[in-house]
Amino acid sequence: MKLINSTNGALLADNVEVASNFIKRLQGLIGVSALNQGEALVLYPCNCIHTFFMRFPIDVLFINKDAAILHAFENMKPFRFSPIVRASYMVVELPAGRLSSTGTAAGNQVQLVTQ
Repeated sequence: MKLINSTNGALLADNVEVASNFIKRLQGLIGVSALNQGEALVLYPCNCIHTFFMRFPIDVLFINKDAAILHAFENMKPFRFSPIVRASYMVVELPAGRLSSTGTAAGNQVQLVTQ
């Protein structure tokens, strides 16, 4: 799956993994040594995350059911909690720096595309 910023046409990730059950969401990126450019993890339903036991910082998008980005957090370091974003339906975790390099921000629209 691909994740595209529909607002500016930027490709956010072309190797997207989806965590849609409790166990996959709980594990998330724990135990992963790196999140490479082009990779992303989508967690849904989800409105809050943590980065406990992760080894690297990440960029994070909170997205509503209309595919609008509600909040964008850059360079979220390990061992942190995000705020609860009540209207969020899903969260996307990306390599740190990806949001700034693609010009992605709150208010943009995104699209998940099946390859």
